[in-house]
Amino acid sequence: MSTDISKSPGSRHWRELYKAALYEVDKNRISGRIAQAEKAVVLRARELFQAAGDNSGETEALDDVMYALHALESNPQMRQGLTGTPGVRIESRQFC
Repeated sequence: MSTDISKSPGSRHWRELYKAALYEVDKNRISGRIAQAEKAVVLRARELFQAAGDNSGETEALDDVMYALHALESNPQMRQGLTGTPGVRIESRQFC
């Protein structure tokens, strides 16, 4: 019996945490949200590494999301323009 790893709960979990970090408006909570999302991304990357099959699409998305989370964490001013910039909002959907 084979299972589709891309439809596992882990696949949805990192996406939900990424969105929560991306759209967090409380400055006191953003660092925690980013840390949760990063942990979930790392765990998912490990799952995919051990899984058989072609997972290159999700693996690439995980790399992109980790880059975005690091940029978000290192540049707090980026948060202010995130929800008002259509290009950024569109790009963020491709990860989710």
